[in-house]
Amino acid sequence: MAAFSYIAIDSGGKQQKGVVDADSARQVRQILRDKGLMATDVSATIKDADPQKSFSFSFGRPSLSVADLALITRQMATLIQAAIPLEEALGTVARQSDKSSVNSILLSVRSKVLEGYTLADAMAEYPSVFSNLYRSTVAAGESAGFLDVVMDKLADYTESSQAARQKIQMAMIYPAMLFLMAVGVVALLMVFVVPDVVKVFSTQGQGLPWITRALIATSDFIVNRGWLIIVALFAVVFGVKTLLSKPSIELNWHRQLLTLPLIGRLSRGTNTAQFASTLSILTASGVPLVEALKIAGEVLANQWLRQRVSHATQQVQEGTSLSRALSEGGYFPPMMLHMIASGEQSGQLDQMLERIASAQQRDLESLIGVMLGILEPLMLLFMGVCVFAIVVAILLPIVNLNSLV
Repeated sequence: MAAFSYIAIDSGGKQQKGVVDADSARQVRQILRDKGLMATDVSATIKDADPQKSFSFSFGRPSLSVADLALITRQMATLIQAAIPLEEALGTVARQSDKSSVNSILLSVRSKVLEGYTLADAMAEYPSVFSNLYRSTVAAGESAGFLDVVMDKLADYTESSQAARQKIQMAMIYPAMLFLMAVGVVALLMVFVVPDVVKVFSTQGQGLPWITRALIATSDFIVNRGWLIIVALFAVVFGVKTLLSKPSIELNWHRQLLTLPLIGRLSRGTNTAQFASTLSILTASGVPLVEALKIAGEVLANQWLRQRVSHATQQVQEGTSLSRALSEGGYFPPMMLHMIASGEQSGQLDQMLERIASAQQRDLESLIGVMLGILEPLMLLFMGVCVFAIVVAILLPIVNLNSLV
């Protein structure tokens, strides 16, 4: 069976859209006729394109937001724990959703399951929706026979990821608004206020202070050649992306990024928290440690840390302990390494990794909170300094003129 999307017209002449599970398009039309609908278009749902053959800006590939993925994972976990068969659970979650993308993807996965595929293999049809971490965890749960427990852990993981993402986004709103306001105020002053003031000064025939001359030159440039700033910004962005597309340059940049005073700490915190969370859920779901390390390494955004984890994975495969292998990288927090060593010695590595993941997430949220707390007054200071400089540049010639008089 396969999932088909359709467009049909009901008895009242209104157009309806949806997705239905059937063996063929002909069967879909028959199902619609039985419901009193006249099909105008029936087509098979689009599977996720091969990442090796697709363009970066393909709009035809199905995708789900983190919130949608968290919701359907929790719904599936609840239904599977209630002893509802997998194919029925997939169909129920698909029918409950009012989003066509969710409906289409879940019905397509259900069709594969009905054909005899495992849930993990069926989800592999949509790698951009269900990540390698997600599929590997599901596969471990299926092979061990406790898919309900694994889906519940995945639901907790996706929900916590969504909550952390929302918290960061909400915290970034105020600094972003301050920055945009500062840039907007300065731009308005430069374009509309300064040129009018300059006209007054030009009629006096007196020498102007250096700060006033600098302000006038800046205003003239923004008014007459402001488009060059936009072009330069696009050129810089394009140049940086082009350079970072080369693996060697990207690797060196990510390595240097870890040494920067504040940004390096944030980068290490973000990557180690993600690594600990991924490794925790994989080991708790029964995935072998070496395989879990390979998958957890792939989720790291920093290429240098990913290379260090890959080297550590090879050492673990050769018999080295996980704590010792990670310590040789030199970038993981000492407390994290100590807790891993303790977990290995006590035989409770999965429980210890779960504690590490929670601790790393708390540390990351605390660090982000401190950085945002610093960023907000900096934005206010930036706006105040810019406005103060403009006011001083305007008032100085007026004060000099009054002194002469």
